[in-house]
Amino acid sequence: MQVKALIAALLFGLLPSASQATNLMYLPFETVLSNAIRAGRLDGSVRFYLAGNGPTEHLQVLRTNVVSDWPTNASNKSDFDACEWAVQSTLIELQAEAKRVGANAVTNIVSYYDQHVRKDLNTYECRAGVFVARVALRGDLVRVQ
Repeated sequence: MQVKALIAALLFGLLPSASQATNLMYLPFETVLSNAIRAGRLDGSVRFYLAGNGPTEHLQVLRTNVVSDWPTNASNKSDFDACEWAVQSTLIELQAEAKRVGANAVTNIVSYYDQHVRKDLNTYECRAGVFVARVALRGDLVRVQ
């Protein structure tokens, strides 16, 4: 009986390191955005713009620095597929929050993994592991007039 307990303790001790999202990937934002709209996960009523892209004039800023951070199950998925699910979950949450406050766009989107800002005009950051993929985004909820 003690051997089983020792083996179980050893396995649980190893599990956190194996489950953490460790593979750093930079993936195309527009591709996953159009896939989410085409699949009906996003309804298209809210536009999404990475920092440096999108409108800069005629904006009414409703909320700044809104963060969405979604870990997603990566089991039995490629890193790319797991990251796509994670970023789509993040965008769905941002869309819901934008609608709640009356915004029609999310601008200045940056990757915000562990509260470190990474700006890129074309890609988002994802960390994928054996069991978990995670994407964190931060952006501003705005009404484009």
